[in-house]
Order: sequence, then C-alpha cells, then structure tokens
Amino acid sequence: MKPNIIFFDIDGTLLNEVTYKVPESAKLALKKAQENGHLLFINTGRTIIGIDDCIKDLDFDGYICGCGTYIEFKNKELFHRELGIQLSKQIVNSLRECNIDAILEGKSDIYYDTNIISNEVRRIKERHIKEGFYKGKTFDDPNINFDKLVIWTNENSSFDRFHVEFENTFEFIHRGEGFYELVPFGFSKASGIEYLEEQLGIPHENTYAIGDSTNDLAMLKYVKNSIAMGNSTPLLFDLVSFVTKDIEEDGIEYALRHYNIF
Repeated sequence: MKPNIIFFDIDGTLLNEVTYKVPESAKLALKKAQENGHLLFINTGRTIIGIDDCIKDLDFDGYICGCGTYIEFKNKELFHRELGIQLSKQIVNSLRECNIDAILEGKSDIYYDTNIISNEVRRIKERHIKEGFYKGKTFDDPNINFDKLVIWTNENSSFDRFHVEFENTFEFIHRGEGFYELVPFGFSKASGIEYLEEQLGIPHENTYAIGDSTNDLAMLKYVKNSIAMGNSTPLLFDLVSFVTKDIEEDGIEYALRHYNIF
C-alpha cells in the first residue's frame, strides 16, 4: 500500500508570521503522521537557503522550494533550475530602470540591491541577516544567478513596462498591494508535486496539500485533497476540499485528524 504524501506551505501555515514559531500541536501532529508511514514535504515559495532552522528541525522527508524550481528528497537534490547569469542581469537592469524593489532568490544566495526603497524589504533583509540567510550578495554580483524573485512597486515604479518585458518569462502572482511573486513559466508548487508523484510512484489520490495564500493556489487545485488554513486568504475557502482552523487554533493537527492521518 502506497503512503500518503502531504505538502505543507510554511508562512501562515506551519510558521506563525508574527512569532515566527511553529505551534507545538503542529510539531506533534507531524511526528505522528510520519510514525504512521506518511511522507511529509515542505512546498514553499522560499528557496532552500531561506528555510528556517525551526522548519528543518521537523525532519521533513523532502522539500519543494522556489515554487517548484528546486526539489530534494531524503537530503538528496533531485532537481534544480536557475535562470542563468544573462537573464538574471537583464532582470536587475530592468528593476533598477523601473524603480522596483526586489529580493532575488537562489539556491545558495539571496540578493538585495544596495539602494532599497521599501520599508518592507528593509525589514525582510534585517530578518534574513539575523537568521543567517543573507550572505551579503548584491545586485552587482558579476555571477548573479537566481531561481525566482519577489518585487514591490511604489508610486514611482514603471510596473507596466517591467511587466511587458517579462510577461512571457514569468507568472506574476499578485500577493498584495504592489507585491508580486515572479515564478518562471512551467514551474509552480503543483509542478513540483507532479514531479514527485512520478519519481516516487505515489498515486494521485494519495496527495494532500495545506496552504493559506494565493501562491498556494496551484498546489491546492492540483492535489486530490486540498486544505486551507482558517487564517487563509478568503479566496481559498471555496476552492478547497476542507477548511481547517487557524494556525494558532491547532489548525494543522485538526486537519490531519480530519483525514485520519493519525
């Protein structure tokens, strides 16, 4: 009998976005699920370098990172796709010309510009420094090469110009006011799941995913059993199989019990 394979978003699903902690009930639920033979994967927009230690300490069976651009199983890299130096430099030039803030995310490095406009980007950079994710790489790195990016626009940004230049290269996922996640076409949280189904021989009916935001839509629509956190973007509620409780109301445990995972 094939095991179930369960995919978890991080931010707002496993990790409280205020305290940056994983609820104890979630930790226990994950442990019980693995003891019952189920495979547990992180499926996140973050690249692998940006995974918190508190997530790594949970001993997931594997990771889908960067919206499907990086996949590993049992500490072995199965797949990785970078944009390449030429395209990476083209993106940097356009970001600067269009006055758009960005965080450029790769497998081994995160890149920040030396001139940051957005207070939100400054806040994230400070956290990345504190957590040890950021190694000091800037947009001027001669060998800049990353997997995906997130951008923040403002009243002085030429977003339409930037969008036209890259609309055939990236899917622009709207995450909030002036905030977009850019993922190379052909890649998503869903494409990562499909890859693992094929590699591990997991039947589609054994797939589960839990998320809370718009960048989880692809995986929630793809899997057989889709779960939205109670604290999710309301858009998700009518699109999933089950809505669980909020993250701080033991939502992970409640969802896994609902599906008799343990």
